[in-house]
Formats: sequence, structure tokens, C-alpha cells
Amino acid sequence: MTAPSPARYRRGVAALAALTLAASATACTNSTADQDTVRVGLLVSLSGTYTTVGEDMQRGFKLYLDTHGGQLGGRTVELVVGDEGDGPATAVPAAQKLLERDQVVALTGLVGGATVDKVQTLTTDRKIPLIGANARPAFAPVGGKPRDLSYTWHTSYNSDEPGIAIASYIKSQVGDGTVYAIGPDYQGGWDELRGFTDTFTKLGGKLANPDGKATFTPFPATENFLPYLNKAAEAKPKAVYTFYAGAAAVGFVKQYRQSDLKDVPLYAAGFLTEGSVLTAQGAAATGIHNVLNYSPTLGNAANQDFVAAWSAKHSGQPTTFAMASYDAAAVLDRALAAVDGEVTGPKLNEAIGKVGRVVSPRGDWQFHPTEHRPVQRWYLREVKPDGPVLSNVLVQDLTTLPTT
Repeated sequence: MTAPSPARYRRGVAALAALTLAASATACTNSTADQDTVRVGLLVSLSGTYTTVGEDMQRGFKLYLDTHGGQLGGRTVELVVGDEGDGPATAVPAAQKLLERDQVVALTGLVGGATVDKVQTLTTDRKIPLIGANARPAFAPVGGKPRDLSYTWHTSYNSDEPGIAIASYIKSQVGDGTVYAIGPDYQGGWDELRGFTDTFTKLGGKLANPDGKATFTPFPATENFLPYLNKAAEAKPKAVYTFYAGAAAVGFVKQYRQSDLKDVPLYAAGFLTEGSVLTAQGAAATGIHNVLNYSPTLGNAANQDFVAAWSAKHSGQPTTFAMASYDAAAVLDRALAAVDGEVTGPKLNEAIGKVGRVVSPRGDWQFHPTEHRPVQRWYLREVKPDGPVLSNVLVQDLTTLPTT
């Protein structure tokens, strides 16, 4: 084999050097591009009982992106969506895919408290911040140790807070009368009802339930609530308190008006009449008093802008589910803007902890320093006509939770 001439050799070396420089430049360009783009995971129920809740959460997050040029913190967002389904059995594999294959820098969404309980273990182990946008279990389980929330944040509420917030008001309405408590038999139902029953009884209230404990209906199997409702009527309560959401809420409210309890005042965590379920319930929902951290009739400027943006894209009124997911995007927006260079889980998590006061459609709020949930106002609402449609109309402020 003949050796290359010196001139040919020099040309080959020059060409190789040029290719190396070009590759290096491309790598630098790609590195810069990668820093300017972040992948965020959104895990919500897109099938099962709480599909309407999950869809609203997805719309809320996307609405923030759409009104901010598809960017958060000056970085282009690639949103990867997973289906939570009805709970951990479907949610955990979906979360693992988002964390391992898609390698998201943050995970948000999550409809169910039981899902949060399982998924936050995965995110904490991987040092990826979880910004939940719906219910979550209590900071410290009953009889258990406090959860590790170092990488877990929520823009929504603890599941027991609605019942805590409305208990005093209901006590003032029933006086010495009793209240019948009923809800679905799963983590969210246990938490929601416990918040009310524990607070109500501490205030001197009495439950009408024969054993003095809340009644739970099988979840998600229960579709016929009439046997439970007619049985409750036998206790002659002065009022009923409940929590249901999604498809179960539609059936419960319609059957309530057909039951022997139809003339007994119904109080609820606001999810009972929130969003598209209220449309499906129709006139049967009129007069229900409920508690929530948001009402579309709030008069602050942030809410007026939010409602206007929502109405331009979607029918009906925005829900607390959409609002909390919108706020999750707002938190990520501010946190990502504070991260220099490459976005990593630990850097982003540290920035979330420094977000401070959030200007929100619900009213301003900020994260509790240890429990990482909003310190926020809770509102009493009543279902009644608001123009041509039924709405959860603001009645009054109830309280701010948590108080410490």
C-alpha cells in the first residue's frame, strides 16, 4: 500500500480538524438548545371516574402555557401527558414512564390522594419536584409519621381542609341538630369526611349516623345511592354533609332530590357541584351550599383575567381543578426563571421553595414552609342562577387554612 503524499496528508488532517470543530460547534448549539427547552410531565385522570377533573386540570395548565407563548421561565416547554386513570394501579406505571423514559424535570397534576401517596415516593427518590394540583393526603397520616415532603409541593389543598373550613358554619346552622356524613370509601373520601366530622364534633356537634361515624359507599362501584340516602333519612338529620366528585357526584345529587332526604339541607365539599358535573346535575343542584378555595365569581383582577382567557377557549366556567393546575404552571414559570443554566431537579426544587407570594385567581397565597401547601382563603358558595346558567356563587369568606 502506497503512503499518502505530505500534501494529501496535510489536507486530510485539515479536513478532520474542520469536522471536529463543526461537531464541537453543533454540540455547543445543542447544549444551549437543551437548556432553553424543558420537559414537564402532566399526570391526570383521562379515563375512569374522574375524567372530567383530569381534563379540566389539563386545560388549566395548557391555558397558562398558551397565554405565555408556550414558555415557562423563558424556556420552551415540551409537555408530556400521562393518564392517571382511577388510582395507583394505572398512575404508578404512567409516572415511572414520565420520570424514566421521558426524563421530565418536574411532574404535576394528580387527581387522587392515593395516587399522590405512591407517586411522591418515586419523585422524591429521583429528586424531581412534584407540584400536585389536586387533593393530597394529610401531612401526617393518622397514627403515622409525617411524610417526606422535601420534593413535594401542592397548589391545591390537603384533602381534609374543605370539611375543616365549613364545619363551624354548619354547626351554626344546625344548632343542636344532627348532621349525617356520607362519602366514597377510598383515601380521598376518608380524608374529606374526617376533616368535617373531627372538627364538627370538637365544636360540640353530633353526627346522625347510627354509630357516630361517617358512612362510606363502595368506590367506584356505587351508582345507586338511594338505599343509602333513604337509610340516612331514618336518622332524621338536620342536615347532610358529603364529598363526591366526577360521575359519582352527578348520580348522588340527582338521587338526593329523589330520596326521602330531598328537603334536608345538603352541604358539601365544593367538588360535588364543580365544573361539568354541575351542568349534568341541572336544577337538582340548586340550593346546595358548598365550600371551596375558589369561585369563578371572585372579583379580583387575576380572576377576571383568568375567566376571560378561559371563556375565549372553553365553554362553561373555570373550576378549582383548572385554577390549581394553572397556578402550578405559574409556580414553575417563576421557579424556572430563577434557575441558571441547565435545569436539574434539585436546582428547580430549591427555586420552588423561594417563589414566595403567588398572585392567583383564588386570591394571593404562598406555600406553607413545612407542609408545602397553600396558605389560602376558603369560601362558602351556593348553587344558584348566575345569569342564564347555574353557578357556584360566592356567599362569604369562611376561614384561612392552614392557620399556622
